[in-house]
Amino acid sequence: MADNKNGREAQAQNEERRQRERAITEELERADEPEPPVDPTQLAYFETELDTLEFPATAADVVATVGDHEIESVDGTYTVADLLPDAKIESFDSPAEVRTRVQRPTVAGAMKRVVEAADEHQSASFGASQRDGYERTFRELRAIDADDDDEGIRAIADWIIERTHEKETLPGSRDVRRQAAKFCRSNGYSVRNDEWLGI
Repeated sequence: MADNKNGREAQAQNEERRQRERAITEELERADEPEPPVDPTQLAYFETELDTLEFPATAADVVATVGDHEIESVDGTYTVADLLPDAKIESFDSPAEVRTRVQRPTVAGAMKRVVEAADEHQSASFGASQRDGYERTFRELRAIDADDDDEGIRAIADWIIERTHEKETLPGSRDVRRQAAKFCRSNGYSVRNDEWLGI
């Protein structure tokens, strides 16, 4: 495309179209996910407690402000500090984003461990798409082995943390998916090639 006003406008329109298509695809993928284990009304109340914070806010700010707030789920009771990293490298644009993070405690707890490991290594940068890829892998593992005490989530979080300590950089989200698929197959879980973990 030519580098002129018309070319730039066409590029911007194409980018907007691609963003809308990605958003629709993500929404359709989420429709297949199991319901979060935390009651939405409880999370709505929790979200109002976040009004004292100014957003965007770091995870460390959220933990400092409401870290002792308890969230009850079908799996047990957690504090916000159990689910969010006490780190400045993680930030939230709104209270709704915090609520979305804590509504799946098992996944949130695994992400907390990974983010804190990345925070220890300044060279381990954490991009938004990489973070989203990790989180989606954990959600897929939760859906696959929800009856097995989330062994897969713990195993993959441990693997990411070990790799981060060894190489002082976070593994790529594709490597994490590949490791998760290997875990599933070696433990008797079927993973089709057309699924997220089917690498």
